[in-house]
Amino acid sequence: MNVNQSAPPVPPFGQPQPIYPGYHQSSYGGQPGSTAAPTPYGAYNGPVPGYQHAPPPPGVSRAPPSSGAPPASTAQGPCGQNAYGQFGQGDVQNGPSSTVQMQRLPGSQPFGSAPLAPVVSQPAVLQPYGPPPTSAQVTAQLAGMQISGAVAPASPPSGLGYGPPTSLASASGNFPNSGLYGSYPQGQAPPLGQTQGHPGAQPPQRSVPPQASSFTPPASGGPRMPSMTGPHLPGQSFGGPPGSQSNHVSSPSPQALPSGTQMTGPPGPPPPMHSSQQPGYQLQQNGSFGPARGPQPNYGSPYPGAATFGSQPGPPQPLPPKRLDPDAIPSPIQVIEDDRNNRGSEPFVTGVRGQVPPLVTTNFLVKDQGNASPRYIRCTSYNIPCTSDMAKQAQVPLAAVIKPLARLPPEEASPYVVDHGESGPLRCNRCKAYMCPFMQFIEGGRRFQCCFCSCINDVPPQYFQHLDHTGKRVDAYDRPELSLGSYEFLATVDYCKNNKFPSPPAFIFMIDVSYNAIRSGLVRLLCEELKSLLDFLPREGGAEESAIRVGFVTYNKVLHFYNVKSSLAQPQMMVVSDVGDMFVPLLDGFLVNVNESRAVITSLLDQIPEMFADTRETETVFAPVIQAGMEALKAAECAGKLFLFHTSLPIAEAPGKLKNRDDRKLINTDKEKTLFQPQTGAYQTLAKECVAQGCCVDLFLFPNQYVDVATLSVVPQLTGGSVYKYACFQVENDQERFLSDLRRDVQKVIGFDAVMRVRTSTGIRAVDFFGAFYMSNTTDVELAGLDGDKTVTVEFKHDDRLNEESGALLQCALLYTSCAGQRRLRIHNLALNCCTQLADLYRNCETDTLINYMAKFAYRGVLNSPVKTVRDALITQCAQILACYRKNCASPSSAGQLILPECMKLLPVYLNCVLKSDVLQPGAEVTTDDRAYVRQLVISMDVAETNVFFYPRLLPLTKSPIESTTEPPAVRASEERLSNGDIYLLENGLNLFLWVGASVQQGVVQSLFGVSSFSQITSGLSVLPVLDNLLSKKVRGLIDNLRAQRSRYMKLIVVKQEDKLEMLFKHFLVEDKSLSGGASYVDFLCHMHKEIRQLLS
Repeated sequence: MNVNQSAPPVPPFGQPQPIYPGYHQSSYGGQPGSTAAPTPYGAYNGPVPGYQHAPPPPGVSRAPPSSGAPPASTAQGPCGQNAYGQFGQGDVQNGPSSTVQMQRLPGSQPFGSAPLAPVVSQPAVLQPYGPPPTSAQVTAQLAGMQISGAVAPASPPSGLGYGPPTSLASASGNFPNSGLYGSYPQGQAPPLGQTQGHPGAQPPQRSVPPQASSFTPPASGGPRMPSMTGPHLPGQSFGGPPGSQSNHVSSPSPQALPSGTQMTGPPGPPPPMHSSQQPGYQLQQNGSFGPARGPQPNYGSPYPGAATFGSQPGPPQPLPPKRLDPDAIPSPIQVIEDDRNNRGSEPFVTGVRGQVPPLVTTNFLVKDQGNASPRYIRCTSYNIPCTSDMAKQAQVPLAAVIKPLARLPPEEASPYVVDHGESGPLRCNRCKAYMCPFMQFIEGGRRFQCCFCSCINDVPPQYFQHLDHTGKRVDAYDRPELSLGSYEFLATVDYCKNNKFPSPPAFIFMIDVSYNAIRSGLVRLLCEELKSLLDFLPREGGAEESAIRVGFVTYNKVLHFYNVKSSLAQPQMMVVSDVGDMFVPLLDGFLVNVNESRAVITSLLDQIPEMFADTRETETVFAPVIQAGMEALKAAECAGKLFLFHTSLPIAEAPGKLKNRDDRKLINTDKEKTLFQPQTGAYQTLAKECVAQGCCVDLFLFPNQYVDVATLSVVPQLTGGSVYKYACFQVENDQERFLSDLRRDVQKVIGFDAVMRVRTSTGIRAVDFFGAFYMSNTTDVELAGLDGDKTVTVEFKHDDRLNEESGALLQCALLYTSCAGQRRLRIHNLALNCCTQLADLYRNCETDTLINYMAKFAYRGVLNSPVKTVRDALITQCAQILACYRKNCASPSSAGQLILPECMKLLPVYLNCVLKSDVLQPGAEVTTDDRAYVRQLVISMDVAETNVFFYPRLLPLTKSPIESTTEPPAVRASEERLSNGDIYLLENGLNLFLWVGASVQQGVVQSLFGVSSFSQITSGLSVLPVLDNLLSKKVRGLIDNLRAQRSRYMKLIVVKQEDKLEMLFKHFLVEDKSLSGGASYVDFLCHMHKEIRQLLS
């Protein structure tokens, strides 16, 4: 079968098809179911000594610049941890200091007359014939800017087509002393041919390579730039070869540059001037040329009401430093908006091989016509190189992010369940791949050729069907496995453990009843919630009640098991104090059906808080608790999940005892990796036993101090479970978040005792895996539990040459036990294109998936390598990807241009967000536990989650009409986008902030907070009052809607402008410089360009 042939209309799979009694529709998943850390990037945007700074224009007030880290007490919770959400971020000052205001060159237009307009993709009117242009081609002025001092070109190392020159300074996140941006030695005039006068005499540069975004330096140097030298920072050497400069930056802030991405002049003097201004293009208000640019969505001019500068300048005056215009560099918001507009209205039909799906930020429907939906599988590239040499040259990782049990929107049907009876699913005899739409039937339908290994197999008589004139089976569209990308098979007994069908799974709730848990009110809250929550255990399809059985354990230094058999009048407690040799003291009556034992369970949940109300026991055990749960599941011969509610470091004498090893002095040393590694190997051994039993562990942590998340999360991580963390838990503040997470965790559909294998067609193979699972061999991903939020990321490498005609195929097969105890196989198939031209690879990449893979690769890397090494490797790889494009795909242009592939133009901004994240560059307030917690979270995130986690959404609330029900359009995550007369929501999937500007109208404050003025708003408020007006309803509805989109409940924090909590909020404005030393987007783009030029030279 030719995978590219257009598929005939498919019969609607939305309803069961009576013609095939053996195959029924499942509704699987269908139920509703200190001082600042040294700054490695130097003082880039700081004030320049000796220059007058213009005051901020009216209407754009700024917080006063902070002159260092705030006191350690700012924005803290009651126990020294941060007063917010899932993980404490540092008190961080982001964004440009208020002293540096952007200045423009004098222009021929009134300055404030129109919104600033960035260059967007070339308009089609410029090319009336031929295909519309695909590139966001851009030119920009970086007045005489030079990214680095002259770098002596070095011969590349042998064996590489290009590569890091031997003299290349390490690509760390640090910016070396790179010389002035296009400045001249003291007292020396610019080279001849340069004018110091009006910049309106420069021709626009418009070299247009296919599929690229670019920025150009101007031909004229403009006024001389002052030197700006930041201080030497302690301990922050550049880390390149010997002789590399120490980290201080001498450069003025770069100037404005339009959208796309070309930057920086070549080392040495800038190129000479050419002709005078071309007719037809007037000078724009930021001094750049080209057709007038349309406004970027959602922002007006950054400086409303500024003065107009229309006069010609006199003799050269020292001007304030110019900065790159942030509107001119690629905007994530613009890219997301464009994709929504272009691809949100049409369904994504999966019939064609190698189609790049819409972005994860776009809402779209999927029609399965032979390839798995992007909700199940997303790839870093949908067109992969034919040879390993080509793949090595491009350095683009070939990876797939697979979410086998992803939840689908209600408009899309769950995968069909196919029952082949006792014979089981049809497979290839050699490679064991499952029947799929790409298998080729031959000899009149009596045999089929495997699309993965080319083996010829006989078709069993009961599966035989004739072929039509195209060679396709006449029943192809009646069989999901021959026409759809995703489907399920009912597994036969051969696919079950010990060759017998599994029992329904069990849930065991294991509750810490030590002093901390009782005192905080946690135990009482949890027991109250469980009474009602047990009615909502996951169930299969139309089942009346859940098949899952439940059990209860409480513990401190010893364990208490409860017999809740339905025939008892009261629950019975059995204590096991020998935690060194754990056993389960009862079998009958421990795991019970909720409805049968309801009265006894309710009685138990009422008694637990009273029984331990006067406890003085502060010590806890941990490993024996997991051991006990696993032994109970083993005795009951079933798989299941343990829900552990735990408060403190397990220091009681028992297996798995831990000590406090928190040591901030290890940060930025070679021993920093030990902070991410488990203290003891005992938990890995325990996790391995849990996986063998199908025992998944979900851990809810309520720490008041260090609990060693890196060690405690090992078992949840290796068993496919989840970790939730509520630092300094207080019932009144955190109850809603904890209960919401718990409800969702207990109710979500889950597969137990799962094994996943990814098969590929000849030429590539799966070589590396990332996620929450265990692997005992090199091919099988073992998951004691797998839910609809978890992903497994798989990297592929070449082991042979691929063929452009046949493409490449992936098949992911997941064998698991459903909530009802049914053994099933879920199959996802995907066909990719193969290419011999690098341009085809770069045209079909997906940056969001690439960043998901690179973040996971880096977050795993910190376990074994110093963090600096991991950061350097990321920057180097990104530079190599972009340098290869520049060298092999872009049309020739000056070295001063930064040219980015159209579909990768956001790679630098997103990569910078990963580099600045708490795991790779912690602020002073980020705890070791926070970093370990975030590290294990990201490892199993899907693409949509990493997208918003690394680049948060910032939504202005008062710009859109009050009666509008749609989500307001986002703005870029930078302090420059905040207006002090507005209110903004910021979310990153874990945290939710409501930022209130100091000049917000009184009416708005009254409508939203029910108080009469800004000063009366309570900072740190976590719940908005329920008020009966349009604005209040709209904002509360929006918050509910944002929470519904995320897999974890986001606790709201109200932040007032210039309040101490604002530091926390600014940490998430990721386009700005961070207090922990992370570069701003503009600076990082310049640094990336320098790295690329070093590779190309």
